[in-house]
Amino acid sequence: MPGWWYRTAALEAMVATDGEAVMTRSPDPVTTDDVPDEILRSIRIAASAETVFAIISEPGWFINDGEYREHEVTTDGDVSRVVDPVHGPFEIGTVELDPPRRAVFQWLAGQAGSLEEFPANTIEFTIEPDGEGVLLSVRETGFSGISADAAERRRRFEDNTQGWNEELAVARTLAEGGR
Repeated sequence: MPGWWYRTAALEAMVATDGEAVMTRSPDPVTTDDVPDEILRSIRIAASAETVFAIISEPGWFINDGEYREHEVTTDGDVSRVVDPVHGPFEIGTVELDPPRRAVFQWLAGQAGSLEEFPANTIEFTIEPDGEGVLLSVRETGFSGISADAAERRRRFEDNTQGWNEELAVARTLAEGGR
């Protein structure tokens, strides 16, 4: 059954894409002062690990609005400059590529700028066998250190929480469509 995993320090739930709730736990009240440091999402994909890895190992593939767009990518060492035609330039640091199981990147949680100038979030993608396909998971950490402003941390956490729902669906569409 395809589904999304929603997990933060304050909320755990798995909701199938058909809307059927599989597991839920009521969230504790959250204020702008206690933004969780982690977003964790997973999605089942009916494709091989190699196919999914070819998608998620591209720096910045996830910079879009729920629909895959080609990016201009230039790489110097472990840092790639990714230019999205809508959102502009981003720096993405490649921390680790372990085909076809894991890809780890650093970025500025959706903000433009240099990785050397600002605290960066870490994005870890993992691919695990799951029946006839794989389970693709993303874990983004670092929200507690991205800004001294609690409202800014909250905004970026909420934007990225919603964004990973969209981006994992993009990865599934690409992988199952034979990108």
